[in-house]
Amino acid sequence: MTVLIGVDCATQPKKVGLALGSVVDGGVLISECRTCSVKEEPTSILKQWISKGSPVVIAIDAPLGWARPLGLALRDHAAGAPLAYDADALFKRSTDASIRTRYSKSPLEVGANLISRTTVAALTLLERVGVEDGQPIPLAWGFEKCAPISAIEVYPAVTRLAHKAPDKGGSLDGLSSCIAFESGISVAVLTADAVDAAVCVLAAADFVLGRTLGPRDLPLAQVEGWIWAP
Repeated sequence: MTVLIGVDCATQPKKVGLALGSVVDGGVLISECRTCSVKEEPTSILKQWISKGSPVVIAIDAPLGWARPLGLALRDHAAGAPLAYDADALFKRSTDASIRTRYSKSPLEVGANLISRTTVAALTLLERVGVEDGQPIPLAWGFEKCAPISAIEVYPAVTRLAHKAPDKGGSLDGLSSCIAFESGISVAVLTADAVDAAVCVLAAADFVLGRTLGPRDLPLAQVEGWIWAP
């Protein structure tokens, strides 16, 4: 059985939500769901969860790359010089355009918002959790090609929309048929970050079950990142 982990990423441990689950009847069963803290950091919790030898897919709510034109434009740029690209090309990734077309919702622009700091935090987390030779956990580009432990980028807002639920961050409204919790979890006391992590687990299930749309331009996605959503 594939272990599914959801990470609602943030720059501070106390704002990071984590959820652990598995696929059950087309939805997910959450066995652990929590927020982290300075004393219980995301790295140590994730290492515990992936240490049991089962295949693992980690679904992270954070951009995992920047628009390719941004990197090209900044590589040799000098202060005061013009840029060769307009703002949309610099700050909007191909996956952002795909999400906007399919769901009429625009993800935060990783190159233009503070979300870039969350991206750095997410990439650092993957590096620290990596278990082989200190290498970061690789991104998956299709479930059939997954490494034993791999990660994907997800966006809880569109996962909710895909499952006909309201676009309400930190909410489980409309998801009772898709997300169940083991009896020991008190849903009423979960933080919004923990709830969003549980929705990330559902996004991981969509990926594992082949319900998500992959990139048409894989080499570009491997540079910029890709949001896996139906």
